[in-house]
Amino acid sequence: MMPKRENVQLAYLYFVPKPLKEGIPSRPIVSSTYMPTTGISKFLDRLLRPLFDRHVRSTTTIDGVDLIRRLQAYTACGYLKLPTYLCTFDITDLYTTLPQEKSLDILTEFLLEHGYIKVNTVSIDAIRKLARLVLTENIFTYEKRFYRQVVGGAMGSAFTLTLANVFMWKWEKRLAQQQLNTNEIYRRRVQHLRKSAIVSISFIYLL
Repeated sequence: MMPKRENVQLAYLYFVPKPLKEGIPSRPIVSSTYMPTTGISKFLDRLLRPLFDRHVRSTTTIDGVDLIRRLQAYTACGYLKLPTYLCTFDITDLYTTLPQEKSLDILTEFLLEHGYIKVNTVSIDAIRKLARLVLTENIFTYEKRFYRQVVGGAMGSAFTLTLANVFMWKWEKRLAQQQLNTNEIYRRRVQHLRKSAIVSISFIYLL
């Protein structure tokens, strides 16, 4: 996780167009390849993402094939009826609008709720401190000016995706349980490209 002095560079902001969105808006990306906190971000992502994926598998759709199989199982149980609705919705600018301290609180809650005091010998307190560094020390340049991100995480930081997923776990777990109690289903699909850090989230559930 230690940065190499000879390679460290300040991050910079650039924008990628989203042609599939109305009006072709731009997605802000922070190029953080050589930031001092990049190693910490990658470490936290490798440490925590497998845990998240394992504990939320029941409410996560990996891809289209996985969704079809789950719908087939739902139909085989006799739950898919004529008045059933398929609904989808999207969260706008989730990664760049996360409340930082609240997100850290939810990350701590997620780990404790699933019985973790340490993760691979790393204490929850250490994980939280490292996560705070990644969030609060995101300093970058744009048009010859210096900026510090005070809300959300950097689009381009590996840990941002994992933290956003954990943040949504807090919101969605109650809804998912409500659907389960009435023999309905809730699924969330997360699509990401690691190299470019272009990510999108959508939510799929049946009423």
